[in-house]
Amino acid sequence: MDITELVNEVVEKTGAEEGICFVYAPHTTAGVLINENADPSVKEDILMALSRAVPDNLPFRHTEGNSPGHVKSSIVGCSVAVPVKDGTLQLGTWQGIFFAEFDGPRTRQVWVSVLTQAK
Repeated sequence: MDITELVNEVVEKTGAEEGICFVYAPHTTAGVLINENADPSVKEDILMALSRAVPDNLPFRHTEGNSPGHVKSSIVGCSVAVPVKDGTLQLGTWQGIFFAEFDGPRTRQVWVSVLTQAK
């Protein structure tokens, strides 16, 4: 799920002109990543590659049935940091921020914190 605009709204509400925006998913089977958001096939390719790298049928020891989600979350990571300048996220031309669900659907949260420079 592309969450770039939602994160941008949080940054705008803080009034921060410069700083760092941290985006964090407090879940062990979900992740946050930055990648291309211009072509929707990129996110499909990422999910396909992760599914091939971590198939559901491996002999996992964790018995809850969501071990692939834990492994994918560990690969992707649960947070990103993005510079803020002139009140906006400083992402590359084609970049967006994505929330990745690996064990759902579930109700999830994403936490956004903006740290600014002291004046």
